Amino acid sequence: MLPVLLVSVDNTVLAFALPEISAALRPSGAQQLWIIDIYPLILAGLLVSMGSFGDRIGRRRLLLIGATGFAAVSVIAAYAPTAEALIASRAALGFFGAMLMPSTLSLLRNIFLDAAQRRLAIAVWASCFAAGAALGPIVGGFLLEHAWWGSVFLLAVPVLIPLLILGPIFVPESRDPAPGRIDVVSIALSMLALAPLVFAIKNLANGKSVVATAVLAAVGIVSLVSFVRRQLRRPDPMLDVRLFRVPTFSGAVLVNLLSVVSLVGFLFFVSQHLQLVIGQSPMQAGMSLVPGLGAMVVAGLTVVTLVRWVRPSTIIVSALLLSALGYALVLMLASPTAVTPIIVAFAVLGAGIGAAETLSNDLIVSSVPPEKAGAASAVSETAYEMGAVLGTAVLGSILTASYGANLRVPAGLDSDAAAAARETLGGAHAVADALPAEQATALLRAAGEAFDSGVTITSGIGMVLMVVSALLAARMLTPRVPTSR
Repeated sequence: MLPVLLVSVDNTVLAFALPEISAALRPSGAQQLWIIDIYPLILAGLLVSMGSFGDRIGRRRLLLIGATGFAAVSVIAAYAPTAEALIASRAALGFFGAMLMPSTLSLLRNIFLDAAQRRLAIAVWASCFAAGAALGPIVGGFLLEHAWWGSVFLLAVPVLIPLLILGPIFVPESRDPAPGRIDVVSIALSMLALAPLVFAIKNLANGKSVVATAVLAAVGIVSLVSFVRRQLRRPDPMLDVRLFRVPTFSGAVLVNLLSVVSLVGFLFFVSQHLQLVIGQSPMQAGMSLVPGLGAMVVAGLTVVTLVRWVRPSTIIVSALLLSALGYALVLMLASPTAVTPIIVAFAVLGAGIGAAETLSNDLIVSSVPPEKAGAASAVSETAYEMGAVLGTAVLGSILTASYGANLRVPAGLDSDAAAAARETLGGAHAVADALPAEQATALLRAAGEAFDSGVTITSGIGMVLMVVSALLAARMLTPRVPTSR
C-alpha cells in the first residue's frame, strides 16, 4: 500500500502547490498544465509495457526498482530551478511511477485468490488512493505554510524507504511462468498512440491550429490501430486486446477512465478556488476536502459488503449518478465566498467515485488468470492515468480558456501585466502583488469572477460526463439474460 499512498499524495499535493509554483517559477498557462500533465502522460504510455515487463522479471522486483528511482527523482524535482526543469523531473517520475502501480494491483491479484478476500484487498488498495489524497493536502498544506513548494516532493523519501527495507521481507515474488518476448515495437506504438492523442485534445481545448490538431490525432489513431493489429497477430502479445471484446472488462475500464476524468477535473479547479478565490491557506484548503476524501474511503469499503446482496453493475451505475449529483450541487449551490457547498459537493462526488472505482478494478483483474495479472492491472492503471491526463487537459484547458476570455482587466494595466493576468488565476495574483491596493483589489475581483464562470462550464461538462458513463455502465456491465427459442 505504500506506493499507492505515495502516488496519491503526490498528485494531491501538486494541485495544492500550484499557486506557489506559479509565483516562484512563473510558468505560462501551457507550462502550468504540463507540470500536471507530463507525469500521468508518461506513466500512462508505459503502464502496459511495464505491466508485461513485471509479469516477466517479477512484480516485486519491478516494484523495488521503481521505488528507488522515484525517490531519487523526487529529490531532484524538489530543487527544480525553472518550470522546464520541473516538467522534466515530473516526466522522469512518470517513468518510475509506471513501474510502481501495475505491480501493486497485480501482486494483490496473485496473493488473494479467494474472490471475497480479493475484493476487500482491492477496496483497501483503492481506499489508499483516497487516504493519500486526504493526507496530501494536510501534510502538504503544513509544508507549504512552513517551507518552500519543493518540500512537497520530498514526501516520497520517508514513504519509499520503508518499502525498500520491508518489501523484500514481507511481499512474495510472483511472475508469469511462461512470459512472452519483450516487444520493442509494441512499446513504441503504445507511446505513439497515447502522446499525440493527448496533444490533440489539449490543442482542441485551447483553440489551437485545427490542422496541427488533426495531424496529431491522425498519428495517434494510426499508431493505436497498428498496436491493436500487432497484438492480434502475435502468439504472445504484450496486451491481449481480445479482452476488450468482453463487455464487462471494457465497461469496467471505461468506468475507471471517466470516473477519474471527473475527479481530477474537480480537484483542478476546487484547489485553486479555495485558495485564490475564497482566500484559504493551503492547510485550510486541504482540510476542506478531507470530508469528501473520507467519503471515498467509506464508500469503497462499504460496497465490499453491499455487493453480497446487490449486483456490482447496479452499484456502479448508482455510484456514477451520485457523482453526477456532486457536480450538480456545484452548479446549484456554490458561491465565491461559501466553503460548505463545496465540501458537501465533493463528499457526494467522492462517495460515488469511491464505490465505482473499487468494483470496476475488481472486475478488471478478476477477468484474467493470475499469471496475466500484470497486464490486466496495467490496463486498469492506464485508464486511471489517462483519466488524469484528460481531466486536466480537457476540463483544465476549458477552464483556463474560459478564464482568459472572461477576464476584464482593470484600466491602467500595461500590456505585459494584462497578458500575465490572463494566463492563469495564479498569474493574476502575482501581478496584483505589485499593484496599488485599489487596482489590485479590482483585478482580483475580476479574476475571481472570470474563474468562477469557467467553473460553471466545467461543472456542467462533468455532470453530463457522469450521466453518460452511468448509461454506458448500465448497458455494458449488466449481465445479459439469454432469450429462449
